[in-house]
Amino acid sequence: MDIGVDLVEAYLRLNGYFTVSEFEVLRETTPGNYQTVTDVDIIAVRFPGPIYIADSHGKGESPSLLVEDPTLQLEDDTVDVIIAEVKQGEAVFNPGLTNHHTLHTVLQRVAWLYQDGVHQIARDLEKHLVCYQAEPVDRKVRTRLVAFGRSPVNDLHTISLTHVFEKMIGQFEEYGDALRAAQFKNPAAALIRLLVKTGFEIRKDPHRQSE
Repeated sequence: MDIGVDLVEAYLRLNGYFTVSEFEVLRETTPGNYQTVTDVDIIAVRFPGPIYIADSHGKGESPSLLVEDPTLQLEDDTVDVIIAEVKQGEAVFNPGLTNHHTLHTVLQRVAWLYQDGVHQIARDLEKHLVCYQAEPVDRKVRTRLVAFGRSPVNDLHTISLTHVFEKMIGQFEEYGDALRAAQFKNPAAALIRLLVKTGFEIRKDPHRQSE
């Protein structure tokens, strides 16, 4: 797996998302013949509610173990669905990700979330990169495309790898005691955790352009 995809997947999981990575999109070209259209780097779904590093099993959650990142712009009563492109270069979308067939295929994997099917959701994503389903009230869903990579800004559709990296370092530093018992098999997360545990200080050069 690409190390950038690995890093972003670890970041999203730590922030409460269920993820699928490197999802192949296939198309039937002629009857009985198929080809790969594209690979979608990450599909991620996060259900509403706070995420804590450790579960107290009803004894009262510790506010100090609450995991939250305002950059993700989560909404309290809304499922967040992310279809992500991960670049080690500039944070941009490949044309293959933004075409209707790709989006429709990906959304079929989470079709239960959508009251009226996925066709219009895919159309809205093509045009606006985001779609909000407000009804029914117990199934509000925000679906969006997000590009991870080099970027001077972080917003609804763009998150820099610098932010991802710095946020994960901060979480490992902040929750080191709670995470000591956790087993991290994700290579990117495991390396960051090891560097933090062994006392390395990893900071971005302030003289370099923000990415």
